[in-house]
Amino acid sequence: MFSGIVEEKALVSDVIRSASGVKLYIKTKKVSQDAKIGDSVSVDGACLSIASLKNDVLQFDIMEETLRATTFSDIKKGEAVNIERSLKIGDRISGHFVTGHIDCVGVISSIKKEPNDYKIEIKIPYDKAGHLTLKGSVSVDGVSLTVMESGKDHFKISLVPLTLEKTSLGSKRRGDKVNIEFDILAKYALAASRQDAGKIDSEFLKKHGFV
Repeated sequence: MFSGIVEEKALVSDVIRSASGVKLYIKTKKVSQDAKIGDSVSVDGACLSIASLKNDVLQFDIMEETLRATTFSDIKKGEAVNIERSLKIGDRISGHFVTGHIDCVGVISSIKKEPNDYKIEIKIPYDKAGHLTLKGSVSVDGVSLTVMESGKDHFKISLVPLTLEKTSLGSKRRGDKVNIEFDILAKYALAASRQDAGKIDSEFLKKHGFV
């Protein structure tokens, strides 16, 4: 479990692809200081386990399912990624609860830069829009953000200067892909509403003698 508050913007030092998946190497400064093999780390929002470490380089094994569901299928050496260690009991949670299980890949459709504002519009699959809540939380490449506007196949976020500086989102361009995780509380609420709707339908059918 994570909070979406990025601890470090790190660089991919190597990517080794094989038939069994990808070995991803990330050079860090802060996170590697107390890292251990097996630790869970959020890399661009996806929960990965440290497979090995040497000095300040963490290595992760990425399997086929994770490659299919995230942007890691296109990741390259030299790219910047957002890193966050898992939460500890007693920590302050400045963002929101982020599981590290990516829901879909979004595509940046527009970037609007203004003196006191930096807005990004992200296209998402049509069937995923129901998970968005206006003024609710969303994780974009592991960054906890607020939904400023949402539509049938997109949503907009607004970035403050600190986020632009401390995360990889400041270097993103139109057409870039990003990992999206919707707020787990919003997903639970949506699931509950669908279950309630199913109960109502069942009661209606019974009442009118259809079942």
